[in-house]
Amino acid sequence: MSFLVVGLGNIGLEYAHTRHNIGFDVVDAWAGASGAVFSTVRYGAITEVKYKARRFMLLKPSTYMNLSGKAVNYWMQAERFAIENVLIIVDDLALPFGTLRLRKQGSDGGHNGLKSINELLGHTNYARLRIGIGNDFSHGQQIDFVLSEWTDEEQKLLPPIIDKAIDAVKSFGTAGIERAMNIFNS
Repeated sequence: MSFLVVGLGNIGLEYAHTRHNIGFDVVDAWAGASGAVFSTVRYGAITEVKYKARRFMLLKPSTYMNLSGKAVNYWMQAERFAIENVLIIVDDLALPFGTLRLRKQGSDGGHNGLKSINELLGHTNYARLRIGIGNDFSHGQQIDFVLSEWTDEEQKLLPPIIDKAIDAVKSFGTAGIERAMNIFNS
């Protein structure tokens, strides 16, 4: 069985390791731990990891956040992924820092990456793993906040959060969305 796991983020050094790029950080960490190397392809970078007889294609779109749907739609079609085998990893301002929320479907919640995916797929019926980045910013400073780097304190706390997110993705692929939600949304 094969799964498409898309870590959302923005390409370029100026966006590396910012809050908005937590999706990239999760797939990078899993690929690194598995010895997998990303290849630059149409609309992104991909690699493959195997876990418990499952194939996980990891994708980092190169379309920038606001056009993420272009990469997701292309690779879903190219590799013939069923929608129930697609998982999007995304940052979430509405969740406290480090909180994970796995969902079968849902709104874009104001997130431009999800908005783009919804528009190109024509629906919201795909799984997403939201990772809380907190909302410690002044009125009108949302964009600066999501595009800023983690604080030193947050940076120290990130590795176990990223590991837990990888475990949630593995569970999604092996146990199914319902069981994974029961385990990781508590």
